[in-house]
Order: sequence, then structure tokens, then C-alpha cells
Amino acid sequence: MTTLLKSKIRKEQILGAAERVFAQKGYQEATISDVARQAKVSEATIYEYFPSKEELLFSIPGETARRGKENLENMLRFLRKAADKIRAVIHHYLLFYETHPDYASVAMLILKQNRKFLEVEAYQDVRELSRLILNVIEEGIRSGEFKSDTNPYLVRATILGTIEHLVIRRVLLGKPEKLADITDQLTELIMGGIVARREEKVWNLRISLGAEENPGGTVLLAEKKAKSPRHPKSQTK
Repeated sequence: MTTLLKSKIRKEQILGAAERVFAQKGYQEATISDVARQAKVSEATIYEYFPSKEELLFSIPGETARRGKENLENMLRFLRKAADKIRAVIHHYLLFYETHPDYASVAMLILKQNRKFLEVEAYQDVRELSRLILNVIEEGIRSGEFKSDTNPYLVRATILGTIEHLVIRRVLLGKPEKLADITDQLTELIMGGIVARREEKVWNLRISLGAEENPGGTVLLAEKKAKSPRHPKSQTK
């Protein structure tokens, strides 16, 4: 095993321990000593990688966001419709928070309350991950699948805001227990507001009957409306 690989593994070990400690004790109460015991390393080793407890906290979401972005990009390449891609993104977020409760606690209850986090490199990684949602929405607009007047930023805020609300409730109250089960409901809610419907068309059929069939020479007008088909439930292929 190379020195570089050992260093990477040790760093991930420390970050994982910090995530658990911060989630269980809270950032203010947790100490570097607590993290060192959890990681089974010395305090000096932690300081070799992270100069302060705050720097350690801010480093937690960086690698997670980078891996999440890579995994999502690989997944989205196999999906054609923008609606299916939106569903995949929503499911990814919900399933990740459901299966990583310590990270959910740190991200939602600690990091979101710290304005300094907006200034660090790890925050840019988080932004890059959320940028995927904008890309998918803009793709759907260009293809005509989504309404032309759709506001991508508003839709993204609705998706992430709803997810964050659900995750915070689960962290604090334990409900909903299965976040991933809400994927289809949330997807349908979002799609209902942005999917482009076929415009309702009206055909005017003017029929001029002969004198024998219509002595008064009246022109009859028949109207038929074509209803817009309902958007089928989006499914991941």
C-alpha cells in the first residue's frame, strides 16, 4: 500500500469518526479527543490533516458531494427523459439521507447554521452537486418536455427545500422513517407544475348542406375539443 493511499484512508477514517461524533454529541460539545478515540488515532494525527475542529467539520461534506455528483452523472447518462432524471436525482438524495443519518444530522443541523461554511471549498462541491438539478431542468426546457417559462432555480429550490424539510423532521422526530418511499410522490408533485401539456385544440367544422337536406341554406358549426393527455407516471428506465 502506497503512502498516498494510506494517507487517503486515514483521512477518510478521521472524517467518518468526526461525522459520528458531531452527530451524536453536537459540534459545540464534541472535542478533538472524542474524534481521536472514535477514529482510533492520536490527536496529533488529526491535526496533521485538519488544523482545527472547524476545518474538520467543514471537510465532511466535500468528498461526499464529489462522490454523489460522480454517481449521479453516471446514472443520468442512461436515462433519456428529463422527468426520469429528476426522479433519479430526488431518489438519490432521499435514499442517501435515509441511509446516512449521521451525515444528515451534521449537514442539516450543524453546517446549515454556519455561515462560514459558505466560504470554504467543500461548499463549492455541494453547489456543483445541486447544479446537476439545474442542468436536468434546463435540458427538459430545451427539449420541450418542460414548460418554456419554467424557472429552473425555483424548481431546484422547491426540490431541495422539500427534501431538507423531510430530512430535518426525520432527524428530529424520526419520521418519515422511509424517505426513499416518498420519491414518486415528490416527483409527481414537481412534474405536475412543469411538464409541458399539449395545447387544447379546437376544430371548427363548417358543413354546408344542400337545399334538399337544409332548405334554409344554414351553415352548421360543429366544435370538438381535443383533451390534453395526462402525463404518465415518470419511471426510471
